[in-house]
Amino acid sequence: MPATKISDIIVPAVFNPYIIQETNRLDAFVQAGIVAPDKAFDILAASGGTIVNMPFFNDLTGDSEELSDAAALAVNAITTGQDKARLHMRGKAWGVNDLAEALSGADPMGVIASKVAKFWVGERSKVLLKSLAGIETAIATNVHDISALVGALAVISGTTTLDAKQKLGDNASKLKGIAMHSATYTKLQKDNLIIYLPTADANVQIPTYLGYRVIVDDSCPVDAGVYTSYLFGEGAFGLGNGVAPVPTETDRDSLAGEDILINRQHFILHPRGIKWNEAAVVGKTPTFAEIATAANWTKVYDGKNIRIVIFKHKLA
Repeated sequence: MPATKISDIIVPAVFNPYIIQETNRLDAFVQAGIVAPDKAFDILAASGGTIVNMPFFNDLTGDSEELSDAAALAVNAITTGQDKARLHMRGKAWGVNDLAEALSGADPMGVIASKVAKFWVGERSKVLLKSLAGIETAIATNVHDISALVGALAVISGTTTLDAKQKLGDNASKLKGIAMHSATYTKLQKDNLIIYLPTADANVQIPTYLGYRVIVDDSCPVDAGVYTSYLFGEGAFGLGNGVAPVPTETDRDSLAGEDILINRQHFILHPRGIKWNEAAVVGKTPTFAEIATAANWTKVYDGKNIRIVIFKHKLA
């Protein structure tokens, strides 16, 4: 019996939508509602071009006027702003040796898809966290940095976290989740501040902290004992999945005897309210370093309407 090849298993037209579905299912930021898949963003991501323009209406401002029979009301205009997002275009190829174990599974395509999806979850997490590094200067009003204080004043606790959420003032109720390094999570566990809530089927215990859903990710920055945690509101990041010209294909290197799986992703993963500038990008798509470059970002929403708080703290 001839050996099963990747090309015998993968149907590209079926595989790519399956990858996107699996990636969303496995992504903790999506499950927490922090990254919100948006059909409008899907359309924008597939509409061509690398910069996506997203105009918006500003809030109405000014005071109401006293009614009078001697003077008419002044007519005021509603103003607009412009948010811009970047289309990310990334890809990865794997040889059959990397997938040999997967090919022996009962559902080979499902096993391969889950492995590829886990890879893209990690890549999207990198884009998200690099974006957070890049926007830090632009949203300075949303940064709560206690790391230079002395003793307990510099340490994450219930009190200092509540001080961080206050950065959004009367909009702080929009904050629903917090992402943190595993060392921060362990410290809060030791302080008995992590509460676990069962899912509807009671099969999974969801960790919460001060009512915020916790996402543990060791990609959260650590620098000389200073940890960065992030408070998020629902839909703080918008997600749109585009379509690469050839999203999935298989190949074979006959001389090497190697089957190859190639997967390409076009997507928007954008922090709402902070405009992408394209001020410092060399190639066709930004590198992780360029995503983290402050010059590429400008705040266009009022800080209280940006559903992100950056919290810098110590653990002891």
